[in-house]
Amino acid sequence: MHHRECPPVLPQLRCQVVIGLAALLVALLIWPGGAGAAEILQIRGGSLLQVGDQNRSYTVQLACISVSADHENGAVDWLRQAAPRRTRVNLRPMGQEQGVLLARVQPLGMATDLGSGLLAAGLAEPRAGAGAGDPCL
Repeated sequence: MHHRECPPVLPQLRCQVVIGLAALLVALLIWPGGAGAAEILQIRGGSLLQVGDQNRSYTVQLACISVSADHENGAVDWLRQAAPRRTRVNLRPMGQEQGVLLARVQPLGMATDLGSGLLAAGLAEPRAGAGAGDPCL
């Protein structure tokens, strides 16, 4: 029994295009890359970022850390080095405080989030826990 998937020449080209588009759709659904990621628009402070997606922007406070006034400039410099403008990031919301989103912010391709990086660099301290329900614990 002879089975033919695509007819010859022009229809075969159409068949290859359909197969290619299907493969692209599957890749976009499986790969968590930059399609839905936000990007850093501005570093506004040692733990404060302006982040945007396709049609919105958010003020984001790095969750679970605090930066002292003594380390503010160093933290800003570190953030600008680690995640310059237009760096694509994943946000992991942890709550909100006075209209500011508290989130872990992880640049795509980076092993740790920015708050953990500031802690490791000695430019931030762990934020004092709010109690047993604190997600930072």
